[in-house]
Amino acid sequence: MGVRVRKLGTFSIVGFDPETKDLGVAVASKFIAVGALVPWAEANVGAIATQALANISYGPRGLELLRRGYSAKKVLQILISDDPQREERQVGIVDSKGEAAAFTGSKCYPYAGHIIGENYAVQGNILTGPEVLEEMAKAFEQTKGELVDKLLAALEAGDKAGGDRRGKQSAAIIVVREKGGYGGYTDRYVDLRVDDHPEPVQELKRLFKIWELTLLTREKPDDIVDKNEVAAAVQRALKKLGYYKGEITGIWDAETENAFKDFMLINNFENKMRKDNYIWGTVYRYLLELSSKR
Repeated sequence: MGVRVRKLGTFSIVGFDPETKDLGVAVASKFIAVGALVPWAEANVGAIATQALANISYGPRGLELLRRGYSAKKVLQILISDDPQREERQVGIVDSKGEAAAFTGSKCYPYAGHIIGENYAVQGNILTGPEVLEEMAKAFEQTKGELVDKLLAALEAGDKAGGDRRGKQSAAIIVVREKGGYGGYTDRYVDLRVDDHPEPVQELKRLFKIWELTLLTREKPDDIVDKNEVAAAVQRALKKLGYYKGEITGIWDAETENAFKDFMLINNFENKMRKDNYIWGTVYRYLLELSSKR
């Protein structure tokens, strides 16, 4: 018999993007550091969420089985077949072909259930009601963009629909892509956790915004602003943040350029430096937002 642990009242989604081959998990719970326990993912292999009276071994064991070529449905069958406490478990799996599978044990605390869709599965227990999963599924299917956008939208939809009926505490998202990590050295395209926060899903969204600015390169080509047209606004923002010491002239001169470069480098935005006379719109909006809080 395994050691009994506190049940994770949790809502999560596992997903796959057939275009980019991204795989990922997003999860939230009234439980400390849910990201340390529930989500598991490996590029070109699959993604797994193990929760309720969580059998954490489902994560590494499931990925190993997927790596050996078993489908999501077959892996699910194998994992629960020899688990005497399976009726207290909940798990969602998606494989590298987009097949999804999920299981909700009959002894999971209500409301508990799951929905399986094309390239995804949503699952949850100790929820306010079935609408949590229904809204998550709808958000995933209707949201445009990459897998990370769909997963975050689904998580937010579940949160707004009621989420964990005990409250809020932590959230996490992991998306893997072959060589999609920093410098192409790892597969961790997105890997973020909020371990203890009154609004963990919103905090996760805030952190992703910074992650995207710092590490991802997916700007729309036309989302740019001319330095000369926004010089005054940039000077005011940089002055409030302590980077620019000169007068607000509205002219993008050497002093303005150096202050802007300092801002970019100190905030680790080297990835978003341009060699022409434009600024990415994402960077410009973030600068203004940051300065408005000072």
